[in-house]
Amino acid sequence: MRTLRAASPMARGALLALAAAVLFGASTPWVRRFGQGASAFATAALLYAGAALGSAHLRASADEPAVARSHLRRLALVALLGAAIGPACLAFGLQRSGAIAASLLLNLEAVLTLLLARVFYREPVGARVVIASALMVAGGALLAIRAAAGGGAGALGLLAIAAATLAWALDNTLTRALADLDPRAVVFWKSLLGAALSTAAAVAIPDRWPAPAAALGLLACGAAGYGLSLRLYLRAQRLLGAGRTGSLFALGPFVGAVAAMALGERAGGALVVGAGALFAIAVWLHVTEHHEHPHRHAPMEHEHAHRHDDGHHAHAHVPPIVGAHSHVHRHEPVEHAHPHGVDVHHRHQHG
Repeated sequence: MRTLRAASPMARGALLALAAAVLFGASTPWVRRFGQGASAFATAALLYAGAALGSAHLRASADEPAVARSHLRRLALVALLGAAIGPACLAFGLQRSGAIAASLLLNLEAVLTLLLARVFYREPVGARVVIASALMVAGGALLAIRAAAGGGAGALGLLAIAAATLAWALDNTLTRALADLDPRAVVFWKSLLGAALSTAAAVAIPDRWPAPAAALGLLACGAAGYGLSLRLYLRAQRLLGAGRTGSLFALGPFVGAVAAMALGERAGGALVVGAGALFAIAVWLHVTEHHEHPHRHAPMEHEHAHRHDDGHHAHAHVPPIVGAHSHVHRHEPVEHAHPHGVDVHHRHQHG
């Protein structure tokens, strides 16, 4: 058994997840501002139209597996949940609650993603993750108490945002099977399908659409906070798994709360400060988690983007290939120990 110098994939995954969180979190108060006067599905349609435009390229990446027809059913489902229902619930909730409380409540997405990843993929969950999840639930409870004290409209808004986190947690869980494909293509097709579904709903209701300047603002929010953010999230998910990526993504709501305060919102209060403290401790527990133990890889054959300097891809090419590339390849059995997440090579069971 040998130990690999493989801390870098974990570090890369963490940085990618945190960058995705910052982009998404910073967009939340702007979505609230640009979405004033617009209805929920109209806002969702513009956000994901922006994400699709930001991900549109004429050529697919030669270094990544392509999206195939067999993936379309799953893409349609994640588009319905994550690019139509989720953003519509968020837009509805943001117009009925403060941006700071709403941003912090989005941390529930991390808890729900962890639970779903554990149930459906048996991803390992240690004591630190359990404690962090409990702290996030407690923080959400504080925000619910504050909303209830402020009247029915605030409670209804936060309930809608909680529904958005459930939709996105289901989206994150279903997307794990797509994380090893070309992320640009996954984001493009998910966003295009989601924008089409939201537009159809907005026309059928019918919804109110924002003024042209606000619509451009929502398109920009979608390109950065939903398109580019999702591409980074998918790259992180392929390294860390659904649960840990969702955990690190919990930084995003804090960025949203800070951005809301920078834009002038001061409706915090002791309960929001307490919830923020609980969320901060939970994020720290997630980010500082370390996972390393001896494990065995069974022989397998699959296709995904890979390099030959990561300790898991020792097959030969004639002539040699340097850097990332994608093709069907076979792994021979090996046993070793190194820090790892729940990537395509480390979906083994834990006792």
